[in-house]
Amino acid sequence: MNKKIVITGGYGFLGRNLYYQLIQDDTLTVERIGRQDTQDQMMEKLKHADAVFHLAGSNRPLNTDEYEKVNRGFTATLLSMLEESGHFPLIVYASSTQATRDNLYGQSKKAAEDLIRRFSEKYNSPAVIFRLTNVFGKWSKPNYNSAVATFCHHIARDLDIRIDDPGARLNLLYVDDVARCFRHILDKRIQGFVYEEAEPVHSAVVGDLVDILRGFRNSRHSLYLPDLNDPLTRKLYSTYVSFLPEEEFAYNLTERVDNRGKLAEILKSSHFGQIFFSTTRPGITRGNHYHHSKVEKFCVLQGNAVVRFRHIENDRIIEYHVSGDQIKVIDIPPGYTHNIENIGYDDMLVLFWANEIFDPENPDTKFLEV
Repeated sequence: MNKKIVITGGYGFLGRNLYYQLIQDDTLTVERIGRQDTQDQMMEKLKHADAVFHLAGSNRPLNTDEYEKVNRGFTATLLSMLEESGHFPLIVYASSTQATRDNLYGQSKKAAEDLIRRFSEKYNSPAVIFRLTNVFGKWSKPNYNSAVATFCHHIARDLDIRIDDPGARLNLLYVDDVARCFRHILDKRIQGFVYEEAEPVHSAVVGDLVDILRGFRNSRHSLYLPDLNDPLTRKLYSTYVSFLPEEEFAYNLTERVDNRGKLAEILKSSHFGQIFFSTTRPGITRGNHYHHSKVEKFCVLQGNAVVRFRHIENDRIIEYHVSGDQIKVIDIPPGYTHNIENIGYDDMLVLFWANEIFDPENPDTKFLEV
């Protein structure tokens, strides 16, 4: 039997991300509660809910009265409706690390926690509190949800950003990690009122964070990818790309064109080398060189080609016939002079990978006819 899940604040940043994670699970039926819902509509959605993810909240309102009205007040309304229905599902509340601090926002989140704790104790019902910190990811709002959202939005548009303390350290949570932790709660047997932690928490210095994001912006020109082995950098990159203006999803590459065809670099990385492509006209041969250390891979995506090799110490020629009709990858070992000839009737398209980024000062390319 499917579990029925209800998400308050289901159309906000965290709610939207959780909703689209949960609906992928065919054992769950998920409904969202938003500002547009009347109390009758809310009651209808809350009926028979197995779990309520209470994510509705206000963290940076124009009027500070919203802290009390939304964070504590709406929590009281939600609990009152559950009490009236006589139904006591699991409640998962998205609180904040600010709940331990003496500010209006933190006080309102702590007040909501206390309401849920008393409700849980009164009805012996399960309740989980997550105290979240600086959640970032796709669909977050600049100047509202997190500094990361603001930085991504402004940097993607070449707007100025304000940094009060570049040496300040931030603890960060990625929204998909939070959604995953929320989903795992549904598989636990929660008894009573408990606190849980969303993981992993990443730590970053504000100045370094901004440098990373600016590097993402510059990567479209330099073609250098960041070190995506670092989990935080990988999550920041996904977040940054989600903030690109829709009219700027595409960008141009620099093409080198001559009588053979054209060639363009696509991506570079100090960790994996570089990726580039070429087109070659019929009857044209590229290459006739070898490398001492550099390793390459050739992949013909369109057209027909013959790739020829010769060990630089002998005269024996090795040939591989390849075609876009049957995709193959050919390794190019060092110490073998090699070339690739378009033997078809149309332009040939080839994708290349090299384990080193081309250095014009030290190209490791020695010309020698196959």
